[in-house]
Amino acid sequence: MSNRRTGLILDFGGVLTTPLLPAVLAFEQREGLPQGACLTALYKDPEGVRITSDLERGVVSQREWNEFAGRMLNVPADGLMGRIFGDLRPEPLLIDAAAAARRAGIKVGILSNSVGLEPWDLYAGYELEKLYDVVVISEHHMMRKPDAQLFEATLKLMGLPAEECVFVDDTEAYVQAAEQLGLAGVHNQDPKQTVTALSELFDVDLTAS
Repeated sequence: MSNRRTGLILDFGGVLTTPLLPAVLAFEQREGLPQGACLTALYKDPEGVRITSDLERGVVSQREWNEFAGRMLNVPADGLMGRIFGDLRPEPLLIDAAAAARRAGIKVGILSNSVGLEPWDLYAGYELEKLYDVVVISEHHMMRKPDAQLFEATLKLMGLPAEECVFVDDTEAYVQAAEQLGLAGVHNQDPKQTVTALSELFDVDLTAS
């Protein structure tokens, strides 16, 4: 069997977008919240962890999450998810690298934990269905990363074995989960370094021309 890698699977938020943390910190500053308030309330508090996980699996709606998070943070709930992540912008280095990969014959998929699709749509304007071969949004599968079954469902849609695929995420634990299934993993911390790593893994220059 050839060891040539033929599939690239990308996280969305924090990979195809600018980093999440600066956007969250900017939201906290706008709202007059102490730095770290969102992380404490929504990703460390057990109930916050539970409802955010339920949102990613499509068990609760974005509106329900907004109401919960608004109470936790003592801020208005209206459009809260969009206000938290409103500063996110496209990350051109990785978007261009994905396009270069497809031109080189590499199949490119998206695997993203959902934040709900309405009233605010994180993916609006990115033309995912047009620009990528496979798009997996966690809530459509009632699972979330790092569930092994979600990675396996993505590989099935890609039509490729794990050993031929590379997975990129800004969350190290999700990269490790992918590696346990046999995918090569890249922890995205710096877009330029990530593109260099991908170019080496695929033996294709994925830098923008």
